[in-house]
Amino acid sequence: MPVDLSVDLIKATVQLEQPLADGSRTVGTGFLIADTAPDGKPRTILITAAHVLERMPSVTARIGYRVQSVDRVWRYDPEALQIRNGDHPLWVKHPTRDIAAMVVEAPQEFVRAAIPLNYLAKDDTFSDFNLGPGDEMMALGFPRGLSANPAGFPILRSGRVASYPLTPSADFPTFLLDFAVFPGNSGGPVFMAQAGRRRPGANEAQDVQFIAGVLTQQVELSGERLEIGIVTHAKFIRETLAMIDQMPGGPVIQAQAPAASPPPTPSKIAAASTPAAAIGAHR
Repeated sequence: MPVDLSVDLIKATVQLEQPLADGSRTVGTGFLIADTAPDGKPRTILITAAHVLERMPSVTARIGYRVQSVDRVWRYDPEALQIRNGDHPLWVKHPTRDIAAMVVEAPQEFVRAAIPLNYLAKDDTFSDFNLGPGDEMMALGFPRGLSANPAGFPILRSGRVASYPLTPSADFPTFLLDFAVFPGNSGGPVFMAQAGRRRPGANEAQDVQFIAGVLTQQVELSGERLEIGIVTHAKFIRETLAMIDQMPGGPVIQAQAPAASPPPTPSKIAAASTPAAAIGAHR
């Protein structure tokens, strides 16, 4: 079956939230990757920006799953997700980048929706497709906690690559994307899904589908938001995934389903889920 990465990532992207004592809530975005444990068993990994989880003070957050009834009607069906054991985080964080990963016990529909690991870009993915400034990429998220509909699906937006060069990621770990970033977007996947793309000088067109990275910050200068997003390369997602099995005692899996509730309105979002970054500080 042909892969449509746009639709597949929509299915694999979830809202992360935690109510706060003042009646507001911290909101971010995450997406699911299909991985394999050292014993060969399949597992599902939640990827997000590390600061999304760090700014959730309680031990339990909510992950916004969705279910489809027998009459094919979708509804929002969040589950409780334990993110700490006391003061100890249950996620792993990349040592230098704003990326976190944790194993989750997702509903079967989301286990099937998790994106295969090989869709995460490498440095040569950008060079193989001759990608650069002006190329359009897409991003999924929940700006200010808003979802696309009552079923809790993420909002799809797009922007153009706004920086050069893009690689090597060791020297340029992030790149800029020209689109407005809001609290709630952090942790969302940035990807390319373009059919029939023809590289300059190439004789044949190619279908280009890959996850370029994670939206981690916005650019702000002297208190002014410049409507530019900062994307951390997918290479660092791969590195974070490799750290999971190095956790003391092994990775912890925790997810419990509470009573279903509708997706909350975006009116009381804690302004913490997408930190501002000074221009020039995105590296």
